[in-house]
Amino acid sequence: MKRRTIKQSKHEKQDKMVNIPFLYTDLEANKQEISQRLGESSDINIRELTIQEKKAAVIFIDGLANKDVIQHYLIENLIGLKWNTEDESPDKLYQLLQSSSISTAELSSLNNFETLVNHLLEGDTILLIDGYAEGFAVGSYGLKERGVEAPTTQQVVRGPKDAFTETLSVNTALVRKRIKDPNLWFQSFQLGEKTHTEVTIAYLHGVVQPKIVKEVEQRLQCINVASILESGNIEELIQDKTYTPFPTVFNSERPDSISAGILEGKVAIFIDGTPFVLLVPALLVDFLHSSEDHYQRHDIATFIRTLRFIAFFFALLTPSTYIALTTFHQEMIPTTLLISLAAQREGIPFPALVEALIMEVTFELLREAGIRLPSPVGSAISIVGALVLGQAAVDAGIVSATMVIVVSLTAICSFIFPSYNLAISVRLLRFCFMILAATLGLFGIFIGILLMALHLSSLRSFGIPYLSPFAPFIPSDQKDAVIRKPFWALFTRPRLINQRDITKEDTPKPKPANKR
Repeated sequence: MKRRTIKQSKHEKQDKMVNIPFLYTDLEANKQEISQRLGESSDINIRELTIQEKKAAVIFIDGLANKDVIQHYLIENLIGLKWNTEDESPDKLYQLLQSSSISTAELSSLNNFETLVNHLLEGDTILLIDGYAEGFAVGSYGLKERGVEAPTTQQVVRGPKDAFTETLSVNTALVRKRIKDPNLWFQSFQLGEKTHTEVTIAYLHGVVQPKIVKEVEQRLQCINVASILESGNIEELIQDKTYTPFPTVFNSERPDSISAGILEGKVAIFIDGTPFVLLVPALLVDFLHSSEDHYQRHDIATFIRTLRFIAFFFALLTPSTYIALTTFHQEMIPTTLLISLAAQREGIPFPALVEALIMEVTFELLREAGIRLPSPVGSAISIVGALVLGQAAVDAGIVSATMVIVVSLTAICSFIFPSYNLAISVRLLRFCFMILAATLGLFGIFIGILLMALHLSSLRSFGIPYLSPFAPFIPSDQKDAVIRKPFWALFTRPRLINQRDITKEDTPKPKPANKR
């Protein structure tokens, strides 16, 4: 019975707060209401002062607000403020504060508790004066944040070394620094009933398709969740298809990569509090491209891209092909190699599938352990652990030496992908192909490839075919798909993504100098 009474009193307090939206003229009542709404939290600082015989209060959250700004630009100026307290209205007081006392800071007036609390939680300082049913929010955000540093997940040999941070304004400025065009437009939203996370979309007006921008806006506005803490939360909520191993939303921490996507007619999604920016629409080739491809010579970039596409199939099919050949199709293996494999597998108690699963799962565990541990320790454990365990497994007769080579080659190929999301997808599909190979041999692998191709053909990313420009095949877009033509030949944007301003730039082919 006592618990029920306590619960009722809490609900009565909440109903009371909802029924009192506007500020009081009494300063003490306003302070009490704010304390109740914030649960009398210990990080709420309330400093009382007197302004020309008028009681006032400065309220801020410790850690979010800059105390130096509050002390030097607000309190010191307020103490010496003079105005006619009998004739001045709140509007005139706002103008007086804006022009004379705190002109160096952002200033806005507010008259309800909901707006007041929102400003307070964003790091602003609230000024309340006794006798006025109106308060003032002073911009004083001062949380210490990480500066611009080098990328950690998408490193390049040649190219910019700056990366996004957890601050939204810094991230948008890094893109604005690269695209100095008035047609680069930004639109902001607030998502999350509890977190009120600020989300901003960026696109190049006149280049992007309006229907893509409208689709992005609609999907973001339909999000109705309690919290948005990272870009991955939004990625899951706006992707076209949920049950697919392939990523349909591109993410990057590199400003040059996001800027290049915007220039092609894509839409970038910035989320406050995370250094990873989303880019839509996203195609399969985008996850196999690196921003460095456009900084190297076209022949070098084409060679490296070709290696990535070859590595995609190697990482996906190498273990399953080994299982199929050694289990069902020994006649396809050269005789000398077959004798060597048979000698290695003599005494191995497990079939090829179990042998491959043991090594693959062990390597996945080592890879995750290396990621979670500190960098110096993680790299050492990954390398030493793989060598020691692999050699020990061969000596113990659990796996064959050829299987260690196959798993190592597969792991090396999976590290080549510039996108971590695609690498995870390949890791998941690899196990499916291994099971198909152990069940049906090469026939099972062909069935898996056919099903994967059908699934990829059905995928869309904000209405754009996922396999574009291969399916549908667009000849004009092949210049920057697998091969990369010289920079002067990249004068058009992708046709499916952009159908308004196809021409990128009029870059004439360079002419050789006149011989003398």
